[in-house]
Amino acid sequence: MRVESEIFVDRGTTPVARSLTIFRDGLAWDFLDGPTSGEAAEIALHDPARERVVVIDAIRNVKTEIDNQRLERLSVSLATWARRSDDRLVRWAGGPDFDEGCDEKARSLELSGPRVRYDVSFAEAPTPAAAELYRRFADTALLLKALLHPGGIPPFPRLAINKRIAAAGGIPESVGLEIDARNALLGGRPQVLRSVHKMHPRLLATDLERIEDAEARVAVAEAVDIATYAEPATTAPVTVAK
Repeated sequence: MRVESEIFVDRGTTPVARSLTIFRDGLAWDFLDGPTSGEAAEIALHDPARERVVVIDAIRNVKTEIDNQRLERLSVSLATWARRSDDRLVRWAGGPDFDEGCDEKARSLELSGPRVRYDVSFAEAPTPAAAELYRRFADTALLLKALLHPGGIPPFPRLAINKRIAAAGGIPESVGLEIDARNALLGGRPQVLRSVHKMHPRLLATDLERIEDAEARVAVAEAVDIATYAEPATTAPVTVAK
């Protein structure tokens, strides 16, 4: 299975970012495009069997490895911090209950909170197992972004949305996020984000070539710790896309 994603800002028609996620042999390879079309700036290898994620900065030729336990600890500490926040949006985003404000229909879902609204449409996955596979990848990608590029809304509303979509046997087609301009978290950033996803049940020959190239990059990239990898940050994984 492969999923192509594009990110749009403030109702624009030209994507500001593109990514390709390839699922093969129990692994998920996530390629975030760089300035040159088709050339990855950042690659994330999601390896659930070994309970790890390896992130490669293709521009700097460095990599870092994060185990699932570290992401789980981050999730607990981030939720605790959010629920104690003075900001209503952050406190709401800490969860754990998002039933109130959630409107779920046959192939769409809307979740509203203080000054924020998520609007998601989804398509039926090839199999229930594929839906759950995508959900595990998307959840890990959200926590990975929170670890490497902190800031913004905590990921828990999106995690709750991912759970509901997977339970319905779906994979997101479009994910919209609207934030009231009064929200201090914006810091001048756009108030509207939208991602569009195209799922294909079969891989292309070029997908296999990208995986081979990524495997070679993993082998030769210099291993660094997380702090070194994240500073300076050259690319930022796209949260709304997953």
